[in-house]
Amino acid sequence: MYIKKTGVILSAAVLAISMLAGCGSGDSGTEPEALAVLKDGKYEPPITIAIGKQLDENAGKYKTGESVDDNVLTRWALENLGIKTQTTLLGGDAGNYNTKLRLALTGSEKLPDLFPVYDTTLANDLIESGRVKEVTEDIAKYMPARLKEIYKQYPTTFNPVVRDGKVYGMAISPNLTEGQVMLIRQDWLDSLQLEAPTTIDEFESVIAAFTNEDPDGNGKNDTYGFTFSGKDGYNTGWVSDPVMIFSAYTGKKLPMQWSEENGKLAYGSVADGNKEALAKLRDWYSKGYLNKELATQGAWDAIADFTEGKAGIIVGRPWLYDSVKDVEKNVKGAKVKAYATIQGVDGDRTYQNGQLNDGYFMFNKDFSNMEAFFLYYDKLYDAAFGTGDFQYGYAQGYDYDIVDGEVVFDPTKFNEPMDAIQGVGKMAFTKNTPAVYPAGKNFYDLANGAKPDNGPLMAADSAQQTTKDGYVISYENRDSLLPSAFNGPPTATMQTSWEQLTTMEKETFTKIIYGNEPLEAYDAFVQNWYAKGGTQITEEVNEWYAGTNTKDAMTKMGLE
Repeated sequence: MYIKKTGVILSAAVLAISMLAGCGSGDSGTEPEALAVLKDGKYEPPITIAIGKQLDENAGKYKTGESVDDNVLTRWALENLGIKTQTTLLGGDAGNYNTKLRLALTGSEKLPDLFPVYDTTLANDLIESGRVKEVTEDIAKYMPARLKEIYKQYPTTFNPVVRDGKVYGMAISPNLTEGQVMLIRQDWLDSLQLEAPTTIDEFESVIAAFTNEDPDGNGKNDTYGFTFSGKDGYNTGWVSDPVMIFSAYTGKKLPMQWSEENGKLAYGSVADGNKEALAKLRDWYSKGYLNKELATQGAWDAIADFTEGKAGIIVGRPWLYDSVKDVEKNVKGAKVKAYATIQGVDGDRTYQNGQLNDGYFMFNKDFSNMEAFFLYYDKLYDAAFGTGDFQYGYAQGYDYDIVDGEVVFDPTKFNEPMDAIQGVGKMAFTKNTPAVYPAGKNFYDLANGAKPDNGPLMAADSAQQTTKDGYVISYENRDSLLPSAFNGPPTATMQTSWEQLTTMEKETFTKIIYGNEPLEAYDAFVQNWYAKGGTQITEEVNEWYAGTNTKDAMTKMGLE
């Protein structure tokens, strides 16, 4: 993907903009500020933008004396852009954040000026409430050219936030995510003289050996084959994911998401092949090949079993290695290697949930400084392009350092060594560092002879070999990534029945795997799914799909 490396286009004239508390009033709840002007790319006097923020498992890790509103990135924005961000809505995990945002929507609390939304149901409710800003003209007027080049490549990401040709939000850093790989205990394979599995039968043979043949050689029956999380369903899309086992039997019809075939959308959890996948998982569970607490374990719990040396295979995006590599320190002789996910029973590849974005930016209806937002947002992309102040990363001594004239990305080799880099991208309102190229491309280019002559390539080159290998594998298999064909607002019947159907699905799948229900319970589930709203939902989803047309909105935004 080629993206023209243009910067923010600013008028040569001084642009005067009146500001009311981050340029909003009413709901934004901030105090009136003095008249601010944008001069040479910086607001004088500084302006304040109230934001909402979700802190995930890797965010909120600040150096001593720093915090969510006072850290190296917020100080940079204030000094260089004249923009201060003030967090007025802060949540923990996704559920906690969504609860707080919904309380702000339905209660007396005030919505921030800018806030990410990670749930399309909540996005729909926000639009229906009339409390979020319509931003069609703002995008056309203020979005910098290089960002427009990115957004025009992902028109479907606007589906959840378009109503009657008007746009009420925008995807956060749209880009196709990296695919998943298998991380396998290579030392276990070697000790048992096994090859990495490429088919479902080979996979079964390996996890059986990992469970029964003492791969760690300690004389104890304390290992098992495959760890994953079933707590949040059976298609996480990122880590601790068993979806390749389902896809081995269902192909492109993945559980918990919608796929397209011959112009029609269908829900993957009721597709042919799921019963066979459940039968296989049920058999493996009964034989001890899987983690016994999979139904109650979240993704990071499943990861812990691998890191502690209990499990032999885990599936996730390539960066997962950085989260499990401690097993190589914790267990003498442990070695982890990345491999491509297995093939399906028909010899075709298995497929995965390919996400195009992580949530949506939405704005308080009274927020009137979209230009400031785009100025800041565009600057954050410098870390991905390797340009501007962020050509190597966001902050020297945090996510990179310069040691004896050389750019260094290994935190243990910094001038002031650290155990791990500071995730400065996690401190931003984007929650993650934006990406501009197909995920893994930098690693693929390096593996094929490219020179690490810019910041992003240098950072990729500094990664550990297992991480590099994983990204190359995921990039080479990027055609296996399938974004859900339905990403619109909940249909009428979804709003009344989807939660019940989803609960029924997870409970049925788990009970079958655990052996608490017969395999035939899947057939009853399919019948009940259609009878209790699935038929109507499928019709409504297809009506939405037939009427989906973002073309007019894209034209209005200047993204045609």
